[in-house]
Amino acid sequence: MTGDERLDPGLSAIMSERRQLINLAYRLLGSLADAEDVVQETYARWYAMSPREQEAIDVPGAWLSKVASRICLDLLKSARARRERYVGEWVPEPLPETSEWTTSADPADRVTLDESVNMAFLVVLDAMTPAERVAFILHDVFRYPFPEVAEIVGRTPAACRQLASSARRRINSSQNPPPPTAQRSELIGKFKQAWEASDIQALITLLDPEVTATADGGGVVTAALYPVHGNAEVAQYFVGLPIIAYGRTLLERTVNGQPGLVIEFEGVIETVIAFDIADDRIANIWAVRNPEKLRPWTT
Repeated sequence: MTGDERLDPGLSAIMSERRQLINLAYRLLGSLADAEDVVQETYARWYAMSPREQEAIDVPGAWLSKVASRICLDLLKSARARRERYVGEWVPEPLPETSEWTTSADPADRVTLDESVNMAFLVVLDAMTPAERVAFILHDVFRYPFPEVAEIVGRTPAACRQLASSARRRINSSQNPPPPTAQRSELIGKFKQAWEASDIQALITLLDPEVTATADGGGVVTAALYPVHGNAEVAQYFVGLPIIAYGRTLLERTVNGQPGLVIEFEGVIETVIAFDIADDRIANIWAVRNPEKLRPWTT
């Protein structure tokens, strides 16, 4: 326990909510950096209140979650304008295995990895309206009752139920049945081998005919500005990339809780690649190269 916590016994209880808030905000925003900012702002609002105002709040954790959710909702509403200024495609920030985080020794800053943070799930969430996304995440993932969701979203409980139902239909219609982890790992391993061997035909057999590959460089590093579609086109695109040459290494790593790949150069992760698999073939590939989105991977 720190000196501050001994002086303020309530501080420990308040700060213990940080892990929950980070998990909530990352799922709502798809950005760890934004999630951390939201949590900081949430705590700032708590400590801006007088001790009497704080004591009047029966469940501080519930208050913090409600404030964080509202801040996230406001950020989601303004995200469209920010995305219009973003260079190239925007992909949610990828997360490493919990044991591999490099930027923070504090477990409270690490997001719990489950099905609600796999890349395919986050990409579908990103296509939803802000109200849909917040209603769905709060109710279906964090089990908030609809009356509480309604207070945050600013709609009736019935309207929030409809929003969550609409979001659920989007998720169900777009998600592929997940193959076993061992099967996913085997497929990603074969993709890695074929890529390293520049074997276009082998890559084509591993890719769904309608596969889409999306890169995110954010205008900071080189990346395709538009998605690449089709198995032959995607295979040719990957074989033509120079990034696994010149001393770079392709490694198998867990990305958002699922088998993926990273490209490493001189001990630094330069690219993180996530996959979505359908019917034993790769249906989507997301390659994040924007270094601002790779902080948890890089010393």
